[in-house]
Amino acid sequence: MLYRKETRKSVDQVFADIEAASKAHGFGVLHHYDFKQTLGSKGFPLANECRVMEICNPGQASEVLSVDMALNMALPCRISIYEDHGKTIVGMIPPTAVLKLVSDDPRIEPAARQVEETIEKIIEASV
Repeated sequence: MLYRKETRKSVDQVFADIEAASKAHGFGVLHHYDFKQTLGSKGFPLANECRVMEICNPGQASEVLSVDMALNMALPCRISIYEDHGKTIVGMIPPTAVLKLVSDDPRIEPAARQVEETIEKIIEASV
């Protein structure tokens, strides 16, 4: 179910590459979380880098929200970049799976599949 790719690039480099690839594919980075920094600042050190990026394509978001407003609970899409056993991993929970948790309306399937395919391309271009 999870979509994951391994790369030799650093977390910082993958982060920058995802920003660029997202823009090239009509997505924007809305926000990002740096778990190592945040947890460390609260007294809970994390040994590995771990960042989560929230990305969105406004047209696709508008399309699915016009079908079912409850889908806002599954937006925006998230891409994770983290270190695990000395490797950099980039991954996501596929939008088709996430959106099905919220709505079983068949009208969202084409948009979800298109977003999923695009995010896979963004990840592939970044690893």
